[in-house]
Amino acid sequence: MHEQLRRDAEGAILFDPTVSPQVDGEWFDPEYWRSRGALSTEAGGRGGVAVVGTPAGECVLRHYRRGGMVAALMGDRYLWTGADHTRCFAEFRLLQAVARLMLPAPQVVAARYQRNGIHYRADLITRRIVGTQTLAQCIPAQRLDAELAQEVGALVARFHRAGVWHADLNAHNVLVAADMLYLIDFDRGRLRPPAQGWRMANLQRLRRSLFKVGAAAEGEAAFDKAIWTPLMYGYERTLSA
Repeated sequence: MHEQLRRDAEGAILFDPTVSPQVDGEWFDPEYWRSRGALSTEAGGRGGVAVVGTPAGECVLRHYRRGGMVAALMGDRYLWTGADHTRCFAEFRLLQAVARLMLPAPQVVAARYQRNGIHYRADLITRRIVGTQTLAQCIPAQRLDAELAQEVGALVARFHRAGVWHADLNAHNVLVAADMLYLIDFDRGRLRPPAQGWRMANLQRLRRSLFKVGAAAEGEAAFDKAIWTPLMYGYERTLSA
């Protein structure tokens, strides 16, 4: 693994020195990039993401935020249980493992946590993948057809075959480019021993997401025939390849 650790009074930064030989705390501050005219924002995740023009190239800066009812109480704070258990360090290392497996996902640049007593806050920087739409965005544009569905199934199977479990497999976390598909946002993901149970649960999560974003507007039977059956064909064929 290519990683270098830099500690300071507030926490620590973990970065890949082969991508950037030095990463400072300012890299995780949107205002730092805004003052240099190197900041834009995009929809995605909770509260959107910041696109920053770093010396390592155009990157996505994501601040970890809680969702659901706990967000009202904890906001962007997480319980401290050690540096190696922080959300950002875990995702950093999982993305490096994904890269070693030659799977299509963002290249990780750096991660940072800032500790305050029993809590911490966290951020992650990854290389931006340009020229893409999310799978969710493809649906109103009528780009999700049997061919694309089959490619999505094959994409998921490649990760599952390698034992990569994506904790939030949904239509917003599949990126569609002209010649390739990617998975993004590996927060809480991990490597798992092969098992039919977690793989099928992961696929059902994706199915529910496709329903939620309108892919089954013409009814479940039509969705199964046009989208889900091709998706599962691509999945099973790739998983057993």
